[in-house]
Amino acid sequence: MNVTFSKPTVLKPGLLTSLTLATALGAMPALADPIDVVDIAGRNVTLDGPAERVILGEGRQIYLLGLLEPEAPFTHVVGWREDFSQADPDNYARYAERFPEMADIPTFGGFKDGTFDVEQAASLSPDVIFMNLEAKAATEDAGYDDKLAELDIPIVYVDFREDPVAHTIPSMRLIGQIMGDDAAAEAFIDFAEEQLARVTDVIDEATPARPSVFIDRAGGYSDECCMSFGPGNFGEYVELAGGSNIADGIIPGSFGTLNPEQIIAASPEHVVVTGGNWDAYVPGGAWVGMGPGADMDAARDKLEALTERTAMTGVQAVADGNVHAIWHQFYNSPYYFVAIQQLAKWLHPALFEDLDPEATMEELHERFLPIDYEPGYWISLNDE
Repeated sequence: MNVTFSKPTVLKPGLLTSLTLATALGAMPALADPIDVVDIAGRNVTLDGPAERVILGEGRQIYLLGLLEPEAPFTHVVGWREDFSQADPDNYARYAERFPEMADIPTFGGFKDGTFDVEQAASLSPDVIFMNLEAKAATEDAGYDDKLAELDIPIVYVDFREDPVAHTIPSMRLIGQIMGDDAAAEAFIDFAEEQLARVTDVIDEATPARPSVFIDRAGGYSDECCMSFGPGNFGEYVELAGGSNIADGIIPGSFGTLNPEQIIAASPEHVVVTGGNWDAYVPGGAWVGMGPGADMDAARDKLEALTERTAMTGVQAVADGNVHAIWHQFYNSPYYFVAIQQLAKWLHPALFEDLDPEATMEELHERFLPIDYEPGYWISLNDE
């Protein structure tokens, strides 16, 4: 698919009556060189660049811009979806403390739930809208893509959720190209690939036995049990870390559900609960509040309480204490390699005795991110 957008410079009527043509042309601002990209949806998009005004189709895309422009990640953001403050309030608060101007950025609803306002977007005169890949079908079904095309507003699809291992790096490269931040993108990509290899190279060489793992997606978020991951996303993280995901072969896509009987029958050797601060959605819920500055005593109590559910009856992981919790947003951020390191540390402690995911997270913040690192991203019932 080819999508071409170009916003030509137009001389105001009457200007040439007082200037010679040569003078007028010399006074015109130079047109930006066009940027040709292929987005994560495989669409060829041409737009003027680098982009000066962008709309974020998901607020958590600031994770990516924060890596590319850590000193001023909101400079070019003229609008964004209102989800960051609700889905990740702990990091939102830390960004807001350093960049209070972000509170003044216009917010809007989502493409998937049909609350996006095309007229509002047009009024912000964006050069590009970065949209998450999972919203593509809804965007096209609602005709948003056609309406925005009529207004010469291009959509560029990125992904760090549907297939984060395969798509995060090309998404970073794509945004870097559009924003004129190629060098920053490549520096992060080098770091991410190096950190992932610290796990995958060891697993490939050692070929250890793979312990079985149940990923409990947002355990405790609701009374229903249990959401999980198929072969994608956290399911792939488990495989790369040297484990065997019990939902692989049962859940066909990235996300799905296992019933308690399936979990009990599998009796996984490890249970990993993804958790976050979801007071905005389920106040006082049974979810495990992982994230920067998390209350680890409260997290441990909630994690232990989740082992009392029917689905955990007689499960090997519970008997052995191999029940862990990890920050849910690792599934939806460019920091996937840190989660894979921590999973590897849990699944193969002897192989990865010298691997320090905490140090990796600290280095990530020190070298690339605009906020300081604070612990709280994972916990285990086996922790001393």
